[in-house]
Amino acid sequence: MTQTQTDYLAAHAAQIAEAAQTIRPHIRRTPILRPPQHDQLTLKPECFQVTGSFKTRGAFNAVFRLKATHPDTKGVIAVSSGNHAQALALAAQTAGLPALILIPEDANPAKIAATRGYGATVKTEGITFANREEQLQQAAQETGFTIVHPFDNWDIIHGAGTAAREVLEDDPETQTIVAPTGGGGLLSGTALSAKHHNPQIRVIGVEPERADDAARTLKTGQIQRLPDSPDTIADGVRTVSIGHKNFEVIVEQGLVDDIVTVSEEQIAEATRYAWLDLKLALEPTGALPLAAYLSNKRSHSNGQAQTALILSGGNANPNLISRLLSNP
Repeated sequence: MTQTQTDYLAAHAAQIAEAAQTIRPHIRRTPILRPPQHDQLTLKPECFQVTGSFKTRGAFNAVFRLKATHPDTKGVIAVSSGNHAQALALAAQTAGLPALILIPEDANPAKIAATRGYGATVKTEGITFANREEQLQQAAQETGFTIVHPFDNWDIIHGAGTAAREVLEDDPETQTIVAPTGGGGLLSGTALSAKHHNPQIRVIGVEPERADDAARTLKTGQIQRLPDSPDTIADGVRTVSIGHKNFEVIVEQGLVDDIVTVSEEQIAEATRYAWLDLKLALEPTGALPLAAYLSNKRSHSNGQAQTALILSGGNANPNLISRLLSNP
């Protein structure tokens, strides 16, 4: 590792440490679990997190930093399929700021209801995965609210990085960390925390085969975009490309070792395994690292490395979970 990379990691690690202090009063420190019959495996279940996903970490960091640096902020606005929406709604409510969230019409109804429950104004009518960015810019101009991007934002990335930071505080000998990959916020934050702790730690991303843009981006060295929002049961990673800041961490700085893909059947099986065997109420997106582990797609090792899986959330569509559990 070059001195430039070392300095880069140190600067971001300092920001992640600051984020940990900022969000500490507002989030849960989720535990490290060691499932039976998997001696080399640890789990970081962010389904136990406030709002049910890791997104709370970045949202609280972004909102409280925004309020500290721009005290005249009118409010916050974002587009999200659900988890960032809930997290931003709660963070804004806690900070005393209004929040407007644009959620595509076909998003998980439970996530939409929860976002409203946290006090945000939610707009779904006419919002699609194809037009949501255009709708966001228009709404931001009309309201004067500040856009908080769900992954292409350093405060979000640094907040997300606190999950891996906790993993390494609780188990410093971790050799591999595996995280779901959508826009790249969690994977970027994980890589920054892990490589600063020990450059030899392998950082692996997992995404659905139907949403393989990040894997192709890492392979080609150029941002790859999907033609449309992917049709996957892992609805938390239905992005069409990773963000520019995420690309910087993952590709330009070379801090992610691999991104693997899993099939819809493997995601479903991992979700069932989480619910029935591990007794963890994961959503399919949260089960992505488990799907890769169970299907032996951990391209990182010979199976003996101490591996941590960041299970990103548990805000599942009840109807989907019912179908998955009744149709093994």
